[in-house]
Amino acid sequence: MLTIYALDLSSPALKVLYVANYLGLQYERKGINLAEGEGQSEEYKRIHPAGKVPAIIDGDFSLWESNAIIRYLAAKEKSDLYPADLKQRALIDQWMDFAALHIQNGIGRVLWNKIMAPKLGREVDENSLQCGLQFLNRYLPIVDEQLGKTLYIAGEKLSLADFALLAHTDPLEAIEIDVKKYPNLDKWRRPLQSADFFQKVHKFYGESAMARG
Repeated sequence: MLTIYALDLSSPALKVLYVANYLGLQYERKGINLAEGEGQSEEYKRIHPAGKVPAIIDGDFSLWESNAIIRYLAAKEKSDLYPADLKQRALIDQWMDFAALHIQNGIGRVLWNKIMAPKLGREVDENSLQCGLQFLNRYLPIVDEQLGKTLYIAGEKLSLADFALLAHTDPLEAIEIDVKKYPNLDKWRRPLQSADFFQKVHKFYGESAMARG
């Protein structure tokens, strides 16, 4: 049985859950509450030495880092989400890296300083917040432009890059970014967010946190 260690508000963890659902995999989802220090337990650090999410255990094999995990799952299932063609795979990798390094970097900074830090009683870093907003102002237009050229982010077929970008842009509404400013991104997101693989995880980003109050 595949086990996925995740956190409701972790975009990298959501990425893995979306792909696993899309592939129709049977798995056990185990929550890791990083705020309560569960990631630093000796037991969990044997699975993920940095104590972060996501991580998986598949039989006697364990793996961490979200992009590595979704590549593994797609390859194991021989899925077209990560095709064998070298050039197409390179384009998918390119956009997966772009989503993680530029979009997630920006959103992560804004999310932490606007929502998580105040909620946890931590100090807000205004410089980091502004840096995150600058990242989004610079890099979201690049994504929007690409999605005006192709049906999906890496071409005309759904790929792992779409799941990566979807997960990393999930918090946009939560951090009060006007997605309507990016019409191609908005058009691309809506059908994916209404799909079963997404709805099985949550109806919208932050749903579980709102339910807890």
